[in-house]
Amino acid sequence: MAKKRKARRGYSSPGTRSSGGGGAAGGGNMMAQIQQMQEQMAVTQEQLAEETVEVSVGGGVVTVVINGNQEVQSLTIDPDVVDPDDVEMLQDLVLAAVNEALDQSRNLASERMGGLTAGLDLPPGLL
Repeated sequence: MAKKRKARRGYSSPGTRSSGGGGAAGGGNMMAQIQQMQEQMAVTQEQLAEETVEVSVGGGVVTVVINGNQEVQSLTIDPDVVDPDDVEMLQDLVLAAVNEALDQSRNLASERMGGLTAGLDLPPGLL
């Protein structure tokens, strides 16, 4: 004949149990850490708006300045490179300068933001 089991006392749902003995407080601490990280990320984004990268191509005939938010701040073209018979070359120089500056700006932003989330192994775009 099977023995009857007593019901467990003190059961808490899986969402509140903690192997570290912290109970529900462990989840609250994680939320506080995430909120603090989000605040630091907002400050970092504000700082990135103030930082710029400058790229020159074609021996300095085209120069682009872009901030850390990937916004073009200035575009300078040496008047000597403006040739109405070869507009395509000027277009290529401008595109090369803008694309390189965008790459550098993205790298700058990635470096600044990466330090905040290091070791968390979060999926991209989570925060």
